Amino acid sequence: MGPAGERTARAIERARTDRGLAQRQLAARVTVFGRPMTVTMLSRIERRRRRCDVDDLVAIAAALDVCPLDLLHETP
Repeated sequence: MGPAGERTARAIERARTDRGLAQRQLAARVTVFGRPMTVTMLSRIERRRRRCDVDDLVAIAAALDVCPLDLLHETP
């Protein structure tokens, strides 16, 4: 995984925890937005064991109520 993937994974986890959401809750919200996601999938994204593809990124951003670019431009 490259630097952009690393930053995105950190940004997803930070945005989720800042909103007080458990992984289970975020995974359920992502699924509601049309991208089926399990807790395991989300956990693997946050732990940098699974790449976050564009469809994942858009659905996760929508579930977190942020712009997808905000998740890509996270600072270390």
